[in-house]
Amino acid sequence: MELHNLQPAVGSNKKKRRIGRGPGSGKGGTSTRGHKGAKSRSGYKRKVGFEGGQMPLQRRLPKFGFKNINRVEYKAINISTLQSLAEAKNLEKITVSDMIEAGLISKKHLVKILGDGTLTVKLDVQAHAFSKKAEEAITAAGGTIAKV
Repeated sequence: MELHNLQPAVGSNKKKRRIGRGPGSGKGGTSTRGHKGAKSRSGYKRKVGFEGGQMPLQRRLPKFGFKNINRVEYKAINISTLQSLAEAKNLEKITVSDMIEAGLISKKHLVKILGDGTLTVKLDVQAHAFSKKAEEAITAAGGTIAKV
């Protein structure tokens, strides 16, 4: 096989239908658009969601809910995760950058420490928010918390 004798597989290339190119083509006359009416004319465009006059789905369904523009979303990290991170890297102070390095969060996330699990190591934890249970667990273990 060389460049000069390459060709597509049999049946893979189909000829494009040439619509509206005279009666000999078999697709002339009305150009497969039928007779008269808006759909047969150029520039026809149906409205998005139009269902032939039936009440469209987006108008049949009730409106509900809203999007709170002041919502602050946090990435949740449990103290059990902090415990394992501290043991693995021998840390006494855990900051947001340590969590980013460990792959727990990305730079754009805000962090909230939650109280699931047990903490045995004394840790100084830095995060954007803490749950009450997490605060109690960290201070009970002899550590401190700092909100960034």
